[in-house]
Amino acid sequence: MYVVESADIPELPRPRGPASDQKTEARPRLVTDLFRLIRPSHAAKAILLVPLALIDTSLWNLATVGEILLATVAFILASSAVYVGNDIADRHRDLHHPVKRHRPVAAGRVGIRVAYAYCAGLLALLTAVIALTPGPYWPIVAYLLINIAYSRYLKHVPLVDVGTIAVCFVLRVVQGYEVAGGRAAAWLLVTVFSMSLLLLIGKRRQELKSGAAHRPALHGYSMELTNWLLQIASVLALVSGLIYLREEGPFGPQYGQTAMLLSTPFALFALFRYLQIQLMDEGGGDPVRILLRDRVMVANSMLWAATLGVTLVLAHQPVPL
Repeated sequence: MYVVESADIPELPRPRGPASDQKTEARPRLVTDLFRLIRPSHAAKAILLVPLALIDTSLWNLATVGEILLATVAFILASSAVYVGNDIADRHRDLHHPVKRHRPVAAGRVGIRVAYAYCAGLLALLTAVIALTPGPYWPIVAYLLINIAYSRYLKHVPLVDVGTIAVCFVLRVVQGYEVAGGRAAAWLLVTVFSMSLLLLIGKRRQELKSGAAHRPALHGYSMELTNWLLQIASVLALVSGLIYLREEGPFGPQYGQTAMLLSTPFALFALFRYLQIQLMDEGGGDPVRILLRDRVMVANSMLWAATLGVTLVLAHQPVPL
């Protein structure tokens, strides 16, 4: 009799059970969902607005740049914690939205306890970043408090809801100036506020068109009202921005008027393009996507920035004739 030993039989891979497969797949999926919870694309808000203090050339030095960099990171962490908290609070309402129902918390892919722990971890990181450079961080504190009020009540009040978020955009700019030791120009803050209103009203307009019923404040809006509000916000953003360049910008009295004149066609085109997307292309639901992914808008912004950059250089280092 021939006895078959275990060594004579090649070892076959053991089939993995459904439970082990689910655990293996769940880990990277959870990491991906946690990353989505903090809205990584929305970090552009802090990246674009907090460093605006650096347009004031009198504030330029290595220490200031480092402090503004930390302030930018701090605001990204603060807004990330706010996004997670809002998703927890709105998880039941988001189920009625065609897009938001797929968010990790609303869809049930991230548990409530995990989401709370994640939010607490982000706030702990925020505290650590602030501790690195003790200074005036009251705009971030105000941002967090305003968002608590927004999540509990203000988001349900028409018109107040968009105004509250617009104020949070302004706080990002103020935070940059606070750590830099400067003072934000009044017309710059008006410009940021009105531009934020323009984008937020456009978002409400798209939510109305989609028939979304997840936001109670939408009952206080109509298509006709949002069309009028878009016009008012557009005019305010254009006028205030041009006045800022002329009167309070970093170009000085000699080149301020030049910066205003050169910016006028770019500013008008940017507004025209945004309104075109809103009224004709059925877009505008995500302002960040428009500003960062619309090729026409990006090209216009790059040309505009290059034009102002050259003007700024000439203002501080005029070419001798």
